[in-house]
Amino acid sequence: MDNFIVSARKYRPSTFKSVVGQDSITATLKNAIKTQQVAQAFLFCGPRGVGKTTCARIFAKALNCEHLTADFEPCNECDSCKSFNASASFNVYELDAASNNSVEDIRSLNEQVRIAPQGAKFKVYIIDEVHMLSSQAFNAFLKTLEEPPAYAKFILATTEKHKIIPTILSRCQVYDFKRITDNDIAKHLKFVAQSENITVEDEALRVVAAKADGALRDALSIFDQLVSFSGKNITYQDAIKNLNVLDVDNYFKMTDYLFSEDSTAPLLLLEDILAKGFDGQHFISGLAGHFRNLLMAQNPATVSLMEVSDSVKQKFIAQAKNIDKLLLLRSLELSNNCDFNYKASNNKRLSVEICLMQMNANYVYKRSRQSREGR
Repeated sequence: MDNFIVSARKYRPSTFKSVVGQDSITATLKNAIKTQQVAQAFLFCGPRGVGKTTCARIFAKALNCEHLTADFEPCNECDSCKSFNASASFNVYELDAASNNSVEDIRSLNEQVRIAPQGAKFKVYIIDEVHMLSSQAFNAFLKTLEEPPAYAKFILATTEKHKIIPTILSRCQVYDFKRITDNDIAKHLKFVAQSENITVEDEALRVVAAKADGALRDALSIFDQLVSFSGKNITYQDAIKNLNVLDVDNYFKMTDYLFSEDSTAPLLLLEDILAKGFDGQHFISGLAGHFRNLLMAQNPATVSLMEVSDSVKQKFIAQAKNIDKLLLLRSLELSNNCDFNYKASNNKRLSVEICLMQMNANYVYKRSRQSREGR
């Protein structure tokens, strides 16, 4: 049996243009190479799985590429690029600060910095999870970072920027990587599926993107999990079943019940949802997100802020027409408060039920008031 390579590794970007969702950062890095104004140190920070280390590797490869393309991308054909792609480059040194965080490790790195690159312009040091360095290690690194040899470049990556001491921050160009949008993740997953000859429904890709919470690496891992479950044909139902995601139709039903005269229907639907094994907080946070999308759907200018497919977007627009905006805002506030206080509650189910009953009571009260006023 052939060795299986996970999608996160197999489809890891090798050029700036293949990086997903970080266009402004990749454009800035390419311009630095183009104008030959490359700083001595960079700090890449942001959430997990958004491309920090990947961009660091591509940037390091581009700095030493012998035949950059017209768009200042690494050629992946020259000896420098080939040795880098084969993890055999003597001019790019990668250090995992999570397991090499002592003063001795940094002293060893400082000694290596003194050695000039072999057959290349630069010697590049990529330090991942740099916030894990001890305070003594940070201090040992300061002098080298401030006055490195002209050929030495440092690229630091971290998920916790606030843990980096100010003296390190002041010596780096700081790049803040953003969460990748669900649309960008779904588009990339579709490309991966086509490359692997896998048929997948667009709604299933949306479920994976939402589950990944802005991390492309997580999305690719989830996608591999779905392929193991469903094979070469992935449906929306497969996705919600395997990933334990609540079908969006449940939220549309619940909203119809909450803004009606029937006060028992929401409780019965909640019972059905909980009986299927879904967590109460998972449901109430999802309901809050549903109300938020309904608010966006009430104004044509904000419809584009919904990260859902076009077919689901039309459902939101149709449902939003029948709901009073103030009632929707009040329901959003109630669901958000319930979500916030859920863990502290001794009777978690009751807190969700009270929240639903309050939403329904607000609607019933408003309707009765309108009837009394003859509207």
